[in-house]
Amino acid sequence: MKKRCQTALGILLALLLTLPVPAMASGGDILPLMPEEAVVAAVTEADIEAEKALAAAITPGVDLPVKSAVLMDQGSGTILYAENEDVQLPPASITKVMSLLLVMEAIDSGKISLTDKVVCSDTAAAYGGSQIWLKPGEEMTVDDLLKAAAISSANDATVCLAEYVAGSEEAFIGLMNQRAAELGMANTTFRCAAGLDQPGHLSTAKDVAIMSRALLGHPLILNYSTVWMDSLRGGETQLVNTNRMIRFYQGATGLKTGTTSGAGSCLAASASRDGLGLIAVVMGADTSDHRFAAARSLLDWGFANFMQAKLTPPEDILPVPVTGGVERQVEVICQPPEGILIEKGKLEAITQDVILPESVAAPVAAGQELGSIAVCVEGERVSEYPILAAEPVERMSFGKALSILFMTLIAMS
Repeated sequence: MKKRCQTALGILLALLLTLPVPAMASGGDILPLMPEEAVVAAVTEADIEAEKALAAAITPGVDLPVKSAVLMDQGSGTILYAENEDVQLPPASITKVMSLLLVMEAIDSGKISLTDKVVCSDTAAAYGGSQIWLKPGEEMTVDDLLKAAAISSANDATVCLAEYVAGSEEAFIGLMNQRAAELGMANTTFRCAAGLDQPGHLSTAKDVAIMSRALLGHPLILNYSTVWMDSLRGGETQLVNTNRMIRFYQGATGLKTGTTSGAGSCLAASASRDGLGLIAVVMGADTSDHRFAAARSLLDWGFANFMQAKLTPPEDILPVPVTGGVERQVEVICQPPEGILIEKGKLEAITQDVILPESVAAPVAAGQELGSIAVCVEGERVSEYPILAAEPVERMSFGKALSILFMTLIAMS
């Protein structure tokens, strides 16, 4: 009991160190701050048991205590559950999913690196809301700014990153909306990089799931989104993850919380078990407990009812005849996906139909797609993967024919 109390006190101290104090605008006015994130570092075991009980009492499709919700398969993007998924709502700090995605893409492209040092602007320092209290002119690496933005939802760190990637927050917002359009997020408009309430700053549960899936496609984000506690400035600034599911939900991989007076409590929660990755998005909950319970209920339902099935190619795939080639046939290879999403209990209902032409004309390149394998569950096609040529086959020419004839004669002599 004594050890548990000491642990709780330590976590509470870390929480107190992350709480904001009034920020001063350039003119000296106090910026009105709303508690964008109710950080839950001091949550107890009793709190989690109560959350589990609340989640167990919620039935997806009947009584989720949120305005909208989506459960998506991370691998395929298939939506497994949806409730008011296209209703536009303020997204609060789950806006940062898109901001983090653009930073990840800038890192992958070589435009920026984790070790780059970023100088905090007056604008970023005075942004308000959740922050790590960056001062104008203070330097911090991209790596540390990512920690602050992803773990403790720091607005000043997010805006620093936005300005570093695009030159200004305004230009970065343009990139956010451009990327949203590319991803097919038809009902989203971004007006800021960090997620404070602004007129016209809207998204949907479906669109949030789409950009969450895109962000999780960058493995680097897991270095930040799965961290429960960390620190900056040589240990002087404590960071506590605003997403308590990171610590208390099996397989949690992220991703982002959001709370404002206009948005209510929102959450994009991701988790992975036995190769199955799921993304639960809930928006507009009236309390933080309700958002976590709703997300937990959706994830529990998903893991209870779906699985990732591993595929082994059929063993009876024959070589494909080649016309006009130096070889009469070409061997084939298959590239099955890592797995396919199916309902639990339907593993035996999977069939694989081989689709190949009667022959293929030379020349044939190694790796050339020759056909496909259709994957069906109870007769319904759910996926397919290619059948490829295992080796090249040259086109037969007069000179090549003479060469083959000559080599054959030598072998017979």
